[in-house]
Amino acid sequence: IVSLLVVGVGLSLGGPTGYAINPARDLGPRIVHTFLPIPHKGTSDWGYAWVPVVGPLIGGALAGLVYNAAF
Repeated sequence: IVSLLVVGVGLSLGGPTGYAINPARDLGPRIVHTFLPIPHKGTSDWGYAWVPVVGPLIGGALAGLVYNAAF
């Protein structure tokens, strides 16, 4: 079930870097895509760049709260 959730998130949020829901895999290619002079390239979609950074932080905090409430 967890792997299907990860696949669903990755497929729905693919941008110029493809399946990158990890900030370590998302930020580097996004920076390179911004600066390389590739003809007819699309946008680097910086509006989405915050999601792989903020998402895990919020998820970790929520998981900690649920753990403390349960145990």
